Amino acid sequence: MEFGTISFFGAVIVVLMLIPNVVYAVKNKGSQNLCTNRVMNLIEQVGRYACIVLMWLPLLVRKFGFASVFEFLLYLFGNGILLAAYWIVFAVYMKKKSPGLAFVLAVLPAGIFLLSGILLRHWLLVGFAILFAVGHIYVTKANAEQTGGTPA
Repeated sequence: MEFGTISFFGAVIVVLMLIPNVVYAVKNKGSQNLCTNRVMNLIEQVGRYACIVLMWLPLLVRKFGFASVFEFLLYLFGNGILLAAYWIVFAVYMKKKSPGLAFVLAVLPAGIFLLSGILLRHWLLVGFAILFAVGHIYVTKANAEQTGGTPA
């Protein structure tokens, strides 16, 4: 199964991941990133935005699709489960913030990007997903430490 030049499924996944973030940003206008490590903040942001684009745009990919129906179903169900977990954890986090939940919220989107990249054989997405995971987990941990908690 192959996609054309744009993956509708990838775009929908990105939008569904962004919705809780937008809600959080609107409800918490005064919150800010407390991580002072500029390199890790840059790594996180480069990884984040590259993953967002590469989820739906097949840059440097010869064939943008799946090798089998099983891989497509794994993509749909795996990402569906990870997205559902992300939304549930986000809802709980909005009611009661904790470093542990913040850590889970750092890992889940990286897992979505990584799973998608592997199943699509989109190695650029895999690379940026790893970059994003490293940066996002580090920044989340640094923010938790600044607010008096630890993320695990």
